Formats: sequence, structure tokens, C-alpha cells
Amino acid sequence: MAQPQSVEDVKKLIKEHDIEFIFASFTEVQGKSSAKLVPASQVDALFTEGVGFAGFAAGHIGQGPQSPDVEIIPDPKTFRIVPWKKGLAHVIGNVTVEGEPWEYCPRTILQNQMEKAKEQGYVFKLGFEAEFMLVDYDDDGTLKVADKYDNWGRPCYDVKALTRQYELMTSISKYVTELGWDNYAVDHEDGNGQFEINVTFADALETADRAIFFRYMVDSLAEQYGMIATFMPKPFTDNTGNGFHYTMSLWDSETDENLFLDENDPRGLDLSELGYQFSAGILDHARGYMAMVAPTVNSYKRLKAGTELIRTWVPVAITYGGNNRTQMLRIARPGAIEDRTPDFAGSPYLGFTAALAAGLDGVNRKLDPGEPNDMDLYIAPQKEIQRRKIQMLPHSLMESVHYLCEDDVLREAFGDVPVDGPYGEPSDDTESFVDYYARIKRAEYHEVTDEVTTHEIARYLRFP
Repeated sequence: MAQPQSVEDVKKLIKEHDIEFIFASFTEVQGKSSAKLVPASQVDALFTEGVGFAGFAAGHIGQGPQSPDVEIIPDPKTFRIVPWKKGLAHVIGNVTVEGEPWEYCPRTILQNQMEKAKEQGYVFKLGFEAEFMLVDYDDDGTLKVADKYDNWGRPCYDVKALTRQYELMTSISKYVTELGWDNYAVDHEDGNGQFEINVTFADALETADRAIFFRYMVDSLAEQYGMIATFMPKPFTDNTGNGFHYTMSLWDSETDENLFLDENDPRGLDLSELGYQFSAGILDHARGYMAMVAPTVNSYKRLKAGTELIRTWVPVAITYGGNNRTQMLRIARPGAIEDRTPDFAGSPYLGFTAALAAGLDGVNRKLDPGEPNDMDLYIAPQKEIQRRKIQMLPHSLMESVHYLCEDDVLREAFGDVPVDGPYGEPSDDTESFVDYYARIKRAEYHEVTDEVTTHEIARYLRFP
């Protein structure tokens, strides 16, 4: 399906595909999608007046119970036919309040950062690799891999496990292609019950919109097959975690030329000087950046070094290299940088904003990431890591939030947001979005970690 550019294009698609209803949606700060079902007959009002939501009820969007409704003004470019539900379409909008853009809106934040890049002549493009697991519950409520036969010690690329999920995987693949995203591979990943569907790249806003729809699609289709599709970073202690890898590049806004490509790269990675500078920016801001791309307590249970028994395929150090999966940034193909740290437990709009801001800072300061690293960082001795002055990624959400709050470049990228008075009354005060986000994440950290677990009782009740 060709991507619509205007409301008139949307109306034509509604007529051609006999669309009866439209999900009008937005995402809040933690990545949750909220929607209302709008009759297609109301399409004119939908795109002019928008749809109202009680923002406080929807989630974290900078609102209290006393706040006015948020209004969602859909972007016609996000209009998509829902392939598995006849007569249904989906559209994503930006959050406004009383007719003005709402500074807490993740989609608006990303658009603002992309405008800054465009002022420098750049278009930020990404592709994503979203890993997910198909799971279910036992009769006693224990989480399990949905396919009981998917229990091999090395299940990666297992043809039999992929065949057992053939109907679901091929349905998703065909729908991705119908949506115009060009799926180019489906595979069983390294975890039991884990799969990945690769999607071609686009500009950052379009890719974030695609990611939101993709997550909704995979979850909905898995339910039809009696399973739960989870993008949770680490649902099982003894199983590989789920990542959401970013493959990033800057393109010329006028010529649409990939500015990261240099086939004469003296370092042999086919990456331009601009690409190295962008990489250096990501590495320089990695600790605070992590709070946006690995945004939950559970995220840091995924980011552990692999062992022979539990392979993780994730980075633990702030490094870059060639086709080496133990590095944070992997340069595996010409003209693109793959970041292996992100997961899909939060908002892609905020994650992409952080990546672009950090990378552009490297470009503007002409940073050099040094020579690429070719070690296996899972087995490298601590003395060698110290000798090479390799820094490690944060070990917890609380640690990454601390570094985020210390990062002035990321503070500037996410901007300031309005705040109410001490009793919820309107005021002219503002604060940094980063401070708002940090409060949410600190509360989440304590909500999860302050609870005494059965493991702690077993370990400490009679000790010492």
C-alpha cells in the first residue's frame, strides 16, 4: 500500500478498502499505546478536530486528574490498513492540549530533534530488528515458552521450530510486505521461543511509527494463535533476552545520499568520517543514553555477558567494532551503524531522539571513537579492559538515570515541559523533560526492587 500524504489520500483508501472504523492512537512516555475507535464516516472531524483523551488515565504524559483533555491530531502519513481485520485502519497522532503542541509528546520530541538535524542538512534514517518470544502460562501460572518442543540448548535458526510457527510467521511477513515495509527475512533467534522479523529502514519518524504498529500487530496475531508475544527484555533468567537493535545512518536532506558510506575507509569498515563521529557521540553519551533505550529494571538483566550455558549476544562495554556481536556499536555492513543495546520496553520515539542527539553531538564536536575493537569482550580479562581504558555500560536503571540527569546534551534535546503549581493549578513554571522522566524511572526502580522476593528469603533467611 502506498503511503498516503494527505487527508484526501486517506479518504481514497477508506473508499477503496471499505474501511468502517479507524483506531486513532498515540503513545505516552513509557511507550504504551492508547486509542479510540472512530467510525470512518467521521474522517473529516478526526483530522481537523482530533480525538480527546483523559491524559492522566492514559499514562505518563505530563497530566494530572485536574488537567484538560489531550487532543490527538492524526498524521495522515501514518494511516495504515489493518491487514488481519477487514474494515479496520490505524492512524497515529501527536498530542496537543488546548490547541497547542504538548511538550511531553514523544512523537513531537522526535520531530523537534529531526528538525534540528535537517537544519544541518541531515535526515536521520533507521531500520530495526525487533526480537520477541512466544510464551504462555502453565496451569499453575508459571510462564513458559509456548512451544513445548522448542527446548534445544542451541535453538538459533532451528528449521523445525520455525516450521511449527509457520502460519504465524508467514502471516506477519506477508502483512509487513503489504504495509510497504519490505520484510527481507524471518528467523528463529537464539532463545527458545524467540523470533525476529527484519524490516527495511526509513526516516526516524516513519520507523518509530512502524515500530508502534509492528508491536501491536505481532501481539494481536499471536493472540489469535493462542499465544502471548512478549518484547520484554528478559522474561526468563536462563534464556536469551529480547533486543530492539537500531541500524542508523545520516542522509543528505537534498540529494538523499547516504553520508555514512565510504568504500575507501582506511579502517576497513566502509564507514565515513561523519559515521565515525556519530559513533563517537553515541559512545560518549552511552551511560545517560541507556536510560532511554534500555528503560526498565528488567532491561539490565538482559545486558549481561554471555556464557557457554546462557548466551546473551548483548554488549556490556562502551565500544565499537566490525562484525562483532560483543560490541555496543557493530559496523556489520557498509554505511550503517548498528546499536545492540536497545530493547523494546519503552518508547521508540524517545530512544531515536536520544540516539540522534548523541550522534549529532559527536558530529558537531568532531569526536573520534578511536580504533575499532575486535576482542571478545565476554572473555577479555579485566586487566586488559583496564589497560585499553574501556568503560562499561550501566548495570542498572538507577545508574543510567543518574547519568542521564548529568547529560546536558540530552537535556537540551528533550527540552523543557510545563509544570502545574503546587496544588495542581496552572502556572508558568517549566522543568526539564529529563527530570520528569527520571522521576518516573526512579519510582519504577523502587517499585520493582523494594519488594522482597522468594529468592532473597531462600538466600538470606538463615544466613549467616
